[in-house]
Amino acid sequence: MAIFFTADTHFGDHRTINIWKRAFANTAEMDALMIARWNAVVAPEDVVWHLGDVARKAADVPGLLARLHGAKHLIRGNNDPDAVMAAEGWGSVGDYRELEVEGRRLVLCHYPFRSWNGQHKGAINLHGHSHGRLKPMARQYDVGVDVHGFAPVRLEALIGG
Repeated sequence: MAIFFTADTHFGDHRTINIWKRAFANTAEMDALMIARWNAVVAPEDVVWHLGDVARKAADVPGLLARLHGAKHLIRGNNDPDAVMAAEGWGSVGDYRELEVEGRRLVLCHYPFRSWNGQHKGAINLHGHSHGRLKPMARQYDVGVDVHGFAPVRLEALIGG
């Protein structure tokens, strides 16, 4: 079982193509590529932490989750209403989470922090929201699809391990 991270998929959201200059003709093309890339790297027994901004329409989320490999956990983003949190298919939902993966302490939130719990003791902040537009900080990584080829990413790929 591998653990992956992702954020800012914005499935079905035409605004994302325009605002973040995603090179897709339409949302159908964008969604198909993200689903294919997700399922190419994530096996059914893997775990994926989605750090927010899942889809334009909450009603689409259960169907999307059923098509995507892995056990999926959501950290709410600013574009995730309660209906997204309540969608069938999430293993867990929340606004913030701390966990240990591969011997490293992680602080997960949709938003990037200036400082976070355990920052000066080696803890790593994983986030979305910024679509790769922030200046890098030590031990802080944007896991959004815009930064990682529109696919979930493993911790070792982020930190170079």
